[in-house]
Amino acid sequence: MPPRTLPTARVSLKGAKSLRRGNPWLYRTELLEPPAGDTRGAVVAVVDPQGNPIGQAFYAQRSPLAIRLLTRRPAAEEPVDDAFFRHRLEAALARRAPLKHRDGLRLVHGEADLLPGLFVDRYGAGLSLQTLSEGMDARKELVARMLVERTGASHVVCRDDASGRDFEGLKREAMLLHGSGEARFTYHEGENRFEVDLLGDMKTGAFLDQVDNHLRAGELARGEALDLFSYHGGFALALSRTCDSVLAVEQDPKAAERARENAARNGRSHVTVENANAFDVLRRFADTGRRFDTVVLDPPGLAKRREGLATALRAYHELNLRALKCLKPEGLLVTCSCSGKLSREAFEAMVISASEDARRPVQILERRGAGLDHPVLAGLPETEYLKALYVRAL
Repeated sequence: MPPRTLPTARVSLKGAKSLRRGNPWLYRTELLEPPAGDTRGAVVAVVDPQGNPIGQAFYAQRSPLAIRLLTRRPAAEEPVDDAFFRHRLEAALARRAPLKHRDGLRLVHGEADLLPGLFVDRYGAGLSLQTLSEGMDARKELVARMLVERTGASHVVCRDDASGRDFEGLKREAMLLHGSGEARFTYHEGENRFEVDLLGDMKTGAFLDQVDNHLRAGELARGEALDLFSYHGGFALALSRTCDSVLAVEQDPKAAERARENAARNGRSHVTVENANAFDVLRRFADTGRRFDTVVLDPPGLAKRREGLATALRAYHELNLRALKCLKPEGLLVTCSCSGKLSREAFEAMVISASEDARRPVQILERRGAGLDHPVLAGLPETEYLKALYVRAL
């Protein structure tokens, strides 16, 4: 049986060059002719201005991001059907084989795993699934069934309640796709055990992209430590392995209480959790002269859109300036940004500027990002969103 004819999207010469160079995204401004008919979340053929094939893609009718390339092969060679998605999921799971000792990790990382707009995190026996494209949104029940088959998960939670859904014109929702009852699970970061509520906690439940950075900070830290924007205490509990005391600061009351529970669960009586605003805490310590041997800054994404980048940089600068002033001589600063619109170069320049303003020369010890379960797709800088600098203040 011959493959069915797909609706066709014709893109500009500039768009065609970008897609062929490796960027799987194409914005509506580079679309010459949209595909005909009702193509919400559909797979379409993509061609250049002369009609030469580029590949097959998800097409979004409402999003400014119109094209997300799925494959560079035509439908006659590689139909995008259930078998296609099963194969892509199996390949993503196979790539995580070196991390089989971990029970908390990302199983699918969107475009970097050639599954545009799909993100899947594992927490013990529970999976948290998030879709950020019209095409994946239409197929999330199918994906959930395939994941259960391949992983044996007891629950699959849909966490489609992120702000990125607004950009795509998709409604926000959170629900169970598989399983019943509560969706609370435990997972580990090294020797530390954490509890997560996949239906009620932020993001997909936790921030698994920082797990390796948590553990590395725990290896380098010492003395009195301050962990700002602590959430459930990932950095704080890692620091507690080598530090005499840890003060974790978290503004969200629910997250702060969970951090206290996690500290108690792991027997870390020298971890104190304060429910407060990190900016206010840093100002207070600056006024009182409180100093620490180790400071961690892991704020939420302060630059969601490029137009907010200048404001975000000012906030990052203030945080890093005050944190450096709170460090004792030879103190360790672990400073992070998960703002995808902020480049690694701009982030490092901001930290150096803050050190100059604080009159604290710094050594850059390590430049880090997310772990092996969050790979970066060459050609799509947005997949390298997490930056972490480990610096020593002299």
